[in-house]
Amino acid sequence: MENREEIYNQLVAILVEEFEIDKASITNEANLYSELDLDSIDTVDLVIKLQEITGKKIEPETFKAVRTIEDVVNAVEELINE
Repeated sequence: MENREEIYNQLVAILVEEFEIDKASITNEANLYSELDLDSIDTVDLVIKLQEITGKKIEPETFKAVRTIEDVVNAVEELINE
């Protein structure tokens, strides 16, 4: 994953495959909790998947402020560019 589009596409693929979320409901503005129905355990699973893909450790503090798909893309992009 090198750019925002790749990060977004990978994130969508994870959400559809791992969490059975309807692709049509995934937008940049979609809230992970209220709109996509992820819970805290799902979020931990998502972080693990993202760590596997990026090969980087994601600190829990990084994801505490994450609420939307765009927030996840921003966090992953920042991590990759470190």
